[in-house]
Amino acid sequence: MANITPGEVKELRDMTGCGMMDCKKALEEANGNRDEAVKILREKGLAKAAKKAGRIAAEGVVKTLVKGNVGIIAEINCETDFCAKSDKFLELVDTVANTIIDSGAESPEALMSCKVSGSDETVEAYLTNKIATIGENIKIRRFAKMEGTLVGYMHDGGRLGTLVRLATDKPDDAEVLACGKNVALQITALNAQYICKDCVPAEVLANEKEVQTKLVEQEGKPANVAEKIVEGRLRKFYEEVCLLDQKYFKDDSMTVGKYIDSVAKAQGAKISVDDFVRYERGEGIEKKEDNFADEVASMIK
Repeated sequence: MANITPGEVKELRDMTGCGMMDCKKALEEANGNRDEAVKILREKGLAKAAKKAGRIAAEGVVKTLVKGNVGIIAEINCETDFCAKSDKFLELVDTVANTIIDSGAESPEALMSCKVSGSDETVEAYLTNKIATIGENIKIRRFAKMEGTLVGYMHDGGRLGTLVRLATDKPDDAEVLACGKNVALQITALNAQYICKDCVPAEVLANEKEVQTKLVEQEGKPANVAEKIVEGRLRKFYEEVCLLDQKYFKDDSMTVGKYIDSVAKAQGAKISVDDFVRYERGEGIEKKEDNFADEVASMIK
C-alpha cells in the first residue's frame, strides 16, 4: 500500500470538495494515484468537482504578448503577491516575454542560454541579477509560442491568461480580431479543455462514460432509461469542456460555435479556432502548509 501523506490528502480534498477521510480512503484504494482517486470519488458520487489542476498557491503573472504573427503565453512565478505587483517584477516579465518571442527557445530550460532581447546578457545571468536585486526567487515556469492570427488576453492582473489562434482569411479585420478576443475571454472564464467534440481524446470520453454509467446504476434507474440518461449527461459534459459547445458568455441563447459563425457571416470571412492555450497562475503548485499537516497527521497513521 502506498504511503499517503497529509499533503496528498489535502490536495485531493481541495480538488474534489470531499471529506478528508473519504479522500484518504480513495488514495489508498488507488495506491496513491491522484487521478484514479478522483475517479473513485466521482463513481461513489462524493466528489463535488473533479478538476485536473491542483490547488493554486504560487504568486506571479501569466503574460500574453503578440508581435505581428508571433505570440506567446508565459507563466513567471515569484514568492509574494507584493513582488508580483511591483514595477521591477513586471518589467522583468515584459523583458522575458519579448525574449521568448525573439528567441528560438521552445522550453524554459533552453531559454536560459539565450540572449536577453537587446542585450548580450543571457537569460540565466539576467534572472540571477534580478533575483539579487528584487530579493525573491523567480522562476520562468512555462510558456507556449504560436504563429498565425493570434489574440491574447490577460485577466485579473495576470492571474489568468489565454492565447488563441484563429484560422481566417481576413486576419487584419477588426471584427474578426474582436471575435478572437471574445473567444479568449470565453476560454479564460469557462476553462474550455478542447475546441470541439472531435478533439476529446477517446480515453477521456470512455472514462467519463464509465463514471456516469456507474452513477446511474447506483441511482437505481431502470435499464431502459439508464442509457438515455448517460447520453444526456455526456451531452452536458461536452457543453462544459468543449469550447464550441459552451454557451456564449455574452449571449447564452447561442453556443460559442454559433457566435463565431455569426461573425464570419457578417464579415464575409472564414473564421475558426485553430488552437488555444490557457494558463492559471500557480495551478499545480502547492505551498507548504505545516499547520494543516499537523492537523491531519493523526488521521493518516
